[in-house]
Amino acid sequence: MHRIGFVLSDGFQLMSLATQAVFEFANRVAGERFYAVVNYSLSGGAVRASAGLEVSTRALRPQGTADTWLVAGVLDPLDAPVPEALQRFLRKAAGRARRVAGICTGALMLAEAGLLDGRRATTHWAYAREMQKRFPDIKVEEDRIYIVDGPVWTSAGMTAGLDLALAMVEQDLGEDVARSVAHKLVMQQRRSGGQTQHSELLELAPRSDRIQSALDYARRNLNRAVSVEEMAGHVHLSPRQFSRVFSSETGQSPARAIEGLRLEAARTMIESSRHPMDVIARETGFRDRRHMREAFMRGFGIPPQAVRRGARDPA
Repeated sequence: MHRIGFVLSDGFQLMSLATQAVFEFANRVAGERFYAVVNYSLSGGAVRASAGLEVSTRALRPQGTADTWLVAGVLDPLDAPVPEALQRFLRKAAGRARRVAGICTGALMLAEAGLLDGRRATTHWAYAREMQKRFPDIKVEEDRIYIVDGPVWTSAGMTAGLDLALAMVEQDLGEDVARSVAHKLVMQQRRSGGQTQHSELLELAPRSDRIQSALDYARRNLNRAVSVEEMAGHVHLSPRQFSRVFSSETGQSPARAIEGLRLEAARTMIESSRHPMDVIARETGFRDRRHMREAFMRGFGIPPQAVRRGARDPA
C-alpha cells in the first residue's frame, strides 16, 4: 500500500483537497486500495480552510512516515512564515519519503524548508516572481502546470494540483489507469507538466454564450480552415455582425483569436507528444511547419523546436 500524507495548515486552500479524489478513483480503477490517504497538521485536530470548512487531522510526528507527502497551499502564503517545526519535519520527511510535493503555494512552504534549493519548481502564477525573488537558488518556471525534479514535485495553482496527482498515478499505476481516472473525473484533457498555466479561451473571456459557442466550434475544428463566415453561420449571425460583436467582446478579431487557439493546441501537442512538427502543424490547422514556426515566433518569441526542448530537458 502506498501511503499519502496531506500536510494542512490553517488557512489552507480547499481546492488542494480535491486532489484526493484522484487517488480515491485510482483505487477504484485498480480494483484495490493501492493508496491510503491521511490528513496531517503540525498539532493535529481540526484545521480550518480558507473557506471556513474544518478538517480533522492527525498530528505530525518526527517518526511519521508516508511514501508521498503533499503540502497544501494556503490562500495568503506571504502573510506568515512557515513554522520552524514544520520546516524541520518536511526536511526529515523528504529524506525518508519516495517523493514530496507542494500543491499551489505549498511550493513556497517547501522553499522555506530549503527543499527546492538548486531545483526547478513552479507555483501559482501570482506568487511565482515573489518566490524567485525570495529564493534565488530556485529555478522558478512560472508558466508550468507542474514540475518534477527528482523526488520533489511542485504544481501551479488550484486545478493544476489535479494534474500533478494524476501524473503521480500514472507513475505508480500506469498510463491506462491514469487515463481512466481522468475520464471518471470528467477532466477534459490530461495536461502535461510543461503546459502553460494560461488558457487562450480564458484570456478571450467572451461575455455571451453565442460568442463562446463560436469559439468552442472553432477549437473543435482547428485541424482545418475555419472561416469567419462559417463561425458566423454557426451562431446565426451575418459575417459583418459576427465580426463586430466578436471584436467587441474579446478585443480581438476572429482571425487573431483562431490563431491563438491554434498556437495553444500546437504548443500542447509539442510539449506532451512526440509527433513530428509536420504532423502537429497539420493537426492544428497550420498550412505547414513553416507557417507554424512563423506563428510561434509572433506569439511566443521562440520557435516550436525550442518549446519541445524546454519540455524534454530536465535540467
